[in-house]
Amino acid sequence: MSKPTLGIIGGGQLGSMLAVAAKKLNVKTVIFSDDLEAPAQNFSDEFIYGNYDDQNKIKEFINKTEIITYEFENIPYNTLNEINKIKPVLPNPSVNRIIQHRLAEKDFINKLNIRTTQYVSIEEKSQINAVQELLPGLLKTTTLGYDGKGQHLINSIEDVKDLNLDFDKRYILEKLVNIKKEISIIITRFNDQKYEIYEPVENVHEDQILKNSTIPAEISDKILKESKLWSIQIAEELRYIGTLCVEFFIDRNDNLYVNEIAPRVHNSGHLTINAYNVSQFENHIRAVCKFEQISLKKIANAKMTNIIGDEITAYRNKKFGPNEFFFDYLKKEIKHKRKMGHLTTLF
Repeated sequence: MSKPTLGIIGGGQLGSMLAVAAKKLNVKTVIFSDDLEAPAQNFSDEFIYGNYDDQNKIKEFINKTEIITYEFENIPYNTLNEINKIKPVLPNPSVNRIIQHRLAEKDFINKLNIRTTQYVSIEEKSQINAVQELLPGLLKTTTLGYDGKGQHLINSIEDVKDLNLDFDKRYILEKLVNIKKEISIIITRFNDQKYEIYEPVENVHEDQILKNSTIPAEISDKILKESKLWSIQIAEELRYIGTLCVEFFIDRNDNLYVNEIAPRVHNSGHLTINAYNVSQFENHIRAVCKFEQISLKKIANAKMTNIIGDEITAYRNKKFGPNEFFFDYLKKEIKHKRKMGHLTTLF
């Protein structure tokens, strides 16, 4: 039986690693990106450049693929939905519609009786005066924004005066959690109650950008069970197909909170490439292409370090040990705070 050609919308490092995993399974990939220099074109079989609302490019992309997935969630819902009418898009665009909107996402999680931090919708600056019990808090745009973009820390009502906010956009105010640590769960759902779930990953951020991810996470049995249970519950409720990440906070009293859901492969799961028999990327390909589900086996403990900005220069000239695995994203331009590669160390 011939294998389908997989279309991947988005050409960043996640698209690159999906293309590498697809090649291992003899699946041809076509990358569609609005970035002419998208690094994923270095790893895919074919590359299409165009805006995500360019009907001619979308048609070309559809004609060259059988199944379509995406590497990041901020692709216009209408684009995904229109493609889905002609070729299957997995995860289903309905998932993105929820996750793209922080308020809708928080409402969805809370309806499952899963704990999040306290939050409220903010449509004008004066509303913050009425919810001072949520301070200190993070004011975030309800759409777009990642790695700290579109976020403002508000310690007191005095901080609001100096903020230059665009209320053409909607905001959400989230009460700060007294965080002890952050973890994430990577789960791949194949079908009803059929999934592979990786052990929790412990994450450390610097300047609101993920710096290190480590397994095993140093957490209690209660947190281990609860984080896995909640991740399964979310994936089932979304009727999700593919790899999903749930990000969590743990507070000083060992309470667990869902921070956000990423409907895609995730930075904290890069270590699965070397630490497991099947990576998050391969599992995503297997799920969306309806390939065989393989039971996960952990090979080793691991630590992944993101290589940010000009740190990449030293790594490109470095020799690595037998338990070190360097992945260069092959981005042409080095930028401040830009993820340029990662190193996974097994131990």
